Amino acid sequence: MAEKLRYSDEELEEFRTVINAKLELAKRDYDQMMKSLRNEDGNDVADTSPTYKGLEDGSYSTSKEEMMQLAQRQAKFIQGLQAAIVRIENKTYGICRETGKLIAKERLMAVPHATLSIEAKMAGKK
Repeated sequence: MAEKLRYSDEELEEFRTVINAKLELAKRDYDQMMKSLRNEDGNDVADTSPTYKGLEDGSYSTSKEEMMQLAQRQAKFIQGLQAAIVRIENKTYGICRETGKLIAKERLMAVPHATLSIEAKMAGKK
């Protein structure tokens, strides 16, 4: 039996469903993070932070920096999922960019924006 070169249209649609669900959740989480960073999730008051800050300034800044890093990671994740949708439309989804072989379906279900097979990923770490 010849080696399979790409996923079938039915399989691609199955992946699209998984990716769209993850994309919807990721966008919702990102929007929530951005609201928090802009202080939009308060009680309809522009600024609810106390006017006395003192020692808390450092922890507030650290917390805000951590939230910004999380938001950046989430934005990168969203971009990866959107790129995966484009690969589905081009019918190149699931093909390892290093080996040209199909990435295992189990891996794509767990990491739907993956562009490397486990073998290629492990080879790159050596």
